[in-house]
Amino acid sequence: MGAAAMAEPSYRKLLGIAVILLLIVLWAAFVASFARIVGGWPILVQAPFYLAMGLVWIIPLKPLVRWIQTGSFRTISGPQD
Repeated sequence: MGAAAMAEPSYRKLLGIAVILLLIVLWAAFVASFARIVGGWPILVQAPFYLAMGLVWIIPLKPLVRWIQTGSFRTISGPQD
């Protein structure tokens, strides 16, 4: 194992993990707040709703993970040819 593998995690990694966990908790509470409404729907309508809601929270993860890794929310483009 090299020295880089033994390095302490950066503040971005710790903060990023905390933000991801907070995002999961907030999203779950948001989706659960619709339980009374969605519970009255037919099961074949509920299933796609919950499937979509289970996937939508992933969208903000890409820039967040990019920030954790690089310190920037945007992709750094190389020279244009």
